[in-house]
Amino acid sequence: MPITILLADDHAMVRRGLHVFLSTQPDMDVVGEASNGQEALEQAEQLHPDVVLMDLHMPVLDGIETARRLRSILPGIRIIVLTSFSDQDHVVPAVRAGVKGYLLKDIEPEDLAAAIRNVHAGQVELHPAAAGQLMHVMASSELSMNEAHGRANPHTSTRLQEQERVGLGKETSHGPDMLTRREREVLGLIAQGLSNKEIAIKLIITEKTVKTHVSHLLDKLGLADRTQAALHAVRNGWVV
Repeated sequence: MPITILLADDHAMVRRGLHVFLSTQPDMDVVGEASNGQEALEQAEQLHPDVVLMDLHMPVLDGIETARRLRSILPGIRIIVLTSFSDQDHVVPAVRAGVKGYLLKDIEPEDLAAAIRNVHAGQVELHPAAAGQLMHVMASSELSMNEAHGRANPHTSTRLQEQERVGLGKETSHGPDMLTRREREVLGLIAQGLSNKEIAIKLIITEKTVKTHVSHLLDKLGLADRTQAALHAVRNGWVV
C-alpha cells in the first residue's frame, strides 16, 4: 500500500511542485491538497491520509493550530512541517503540537522522500537547526530544574551530582565509552546541529562514512534516529 499524503500550503506553486515530485515516488500517493489550515482539517477528515505535509504560515488557520486539531481528531496521523523557519518560536510550538517531522524548504527532494518514509514508519525527522533549538530548550529547562532542586534540597542535589560525575546516574548502560573515538566525534557534531554533509566536510571523510558511523552509534545506544541520539547526548551531558 502506498503512503497517502495530504499537502497543505497557501502557495499553489509549492503544492504543484511537491505534487509532481512525490508522484514520481512509487510508494507514495498524493490524495489531496489544501491552501489553508481549515481546508487541511476538512480534507484530512474526509481522506484520512497517512501523512500531512504542511507549511506553518497559512491563512485562516496556521500550521500550529492545524497540527493540534489534526492530532485531536486523527490521533494516528503523521504530520510533517515543511517551512522556511527554524527559530525557537516556530520549532518548539510545532513539536509540542505533535508534529513528527520538522523540515526546511531547502531540503533535497530525495531527502524529503526519505523523511516522509521514516516518519510514516514511526521515526522523528528534524532538520539539524530544529534539533538544535530543541536541545537548547531542553538544556535550559533542565538547568533551571536542577538549580531549583539544589536550592530546595542542597544535600540531595550534591549527592546526585556526584553520582552523575562517577557514572552512577540513570541511563548509564548506554554510555559514551561504548562508542569509538570517531563515533563520539560524529555524535558531538550531530548535537551541534550539523548535517551528515557538514560532518563529512568537517572530519574530511565521505558522507557515506558519516552515515555508517551514525548507524553504528544508533545501534550501540539503542536509539531510533540521529535526533534521539543528539538529545540523548545533551541530556546526559556527553557533549557541550
